[in-house]
Amino acid sequence: MITQEQIPSVLDHPVYDSDGNKIGEAKHVFLDDATGQPEWVSVKTGMFGTSESFVPIKDATMVEDHLEVPFAKDKVKDAPNVDVDSGGHLSEDEEHRLYEHYGIDWDAAWTQANQPGTGGWARTGDDTDTAANARSAGMEGSDDAMTRSEEQMHVGTERREVGRARLRKYVVTEEVQQTVPVRREEVRVEREPITDENRDSAMSGPDITEAEHEVTLHEERPVVATEAVPVERVRLTTEEQADEETVTGEVRKERIEADTPDDDTRDR
Repeated sequence: MITQEQIPSVLDHPVYDSDGNKIGEAKHVFLDDATGQPEWVSVKTGMFGTSESFVPIKDATMVEDHLEVPFAKDKVKDAPNVDVDSGGHLSEDEEHRLYEHYGIDWDAAWTQANQPGTGGWARTGDDTDTAANARSAGMEGSDDAMTRSEEQMHVGTERREVGRARLRKYVVTEEVQQTVPVRREEVRVEREPITDENRDSAMSGPDITEAEHEVTLHEERPVVATEAVPVERVRLTTEEQADEETVTGEVRKERIEADTPDDDTRDR
């Protein structure tokens, strides 16, 4: 059980669960309005400490330099969000929600707290005086000073997936024109006179006869063939672009006002 004297040792110190997992940092301790005993501790959780969860402190213990609570880390982080009024108090409905979340019976807890003797932690002193001295954490039991707190906004970044790009290869057919030279043979009649050199060849046959001589003609024609050859390599790369974005959030701040007698009252 945490006493009022231990509150300074609790504030701004780590809070661990029963398995040794760090939950966060203790920021405020709330006292019971009827008993003046510490009842709840608010724990800053999250990457930047932007969330605040309430944990029952009655069965918590101080272990060296940290507070240990008998609840699992996930249980604390999933606690319902509650609002604290300007006087630093939790409403009865919000306390009921917290008791239900942590599996604590509201009526049984109050009955046990009011048992006579040492078993009833709600009866450790004069009920009227403790009720008058009960206040939220950050205030010493006998100190006249009041602690003012405010929320600070911490902004960070997280990396998330916004889309995907992929390379896709497909085949298209294009018409290509190319000019190539081709050759062909043509028939041409050549006549030559009879000379001494060719007279024997010319007189070798009959004197007068019919004859035919056949010549085979040739030509070239284009032949098309294709082959696949590599022409380039394509890949996807990414590059980071730095931009600036302005974010807006809401923070809560405590305000302290003093109610003092007016001038007329002081003059009397």
